[in-house]
Amino acid sequence: QLVNLACATHLFLEYVGTVSLMSGPSMLPTLASSGEVVVEDKLSLRLNPASLARGDLVVVRSPINPTLIVCKRVIGLPGDVVCVDPTGLKAPSTEHVIVPKGHIWLCGDNMLYSRDSRDYGPVPMALIRSKLVARV
Repeated sequence: QLVNLACATHLFLEYVGTVSLMSGPSMLPTLASSGEVVVEDKLSLRLNPASLARGDLVVVRSPINPTLIVCKRVIGLPGDVVCVDPTGLKAPSTEHVIVPKGHIWLCGDNMLYSRDSRDYGPVPMALIRSKLVARV
């Protein structure tokens, strides 16, 4: 019976959703820099990837360090034309790119302290782990 419970728990956490602890300054003021507990929804993106929208907060495996899981805001979807860096800190604010098919453009809300698509470009949708649905 314990094996069944462990299996069911694993399946739920892997495919449906989970509660996670977030830390880091990149999503200030939306999420606190430490101690922020969030609910991740994995199932809706698996069942309907087209439900992803601009403005959603997503949890992704970092494209530059696969051992890290990061939270960022979706700025651009496949086919969108996005400004590489509206702040002008990392690229001229006049530079624009087209988000390729199968990719998204991500930014942290606290752009001064965020490594995001302005640094590493479009992010493959395969790296998306979940969508944030609530803060606890």
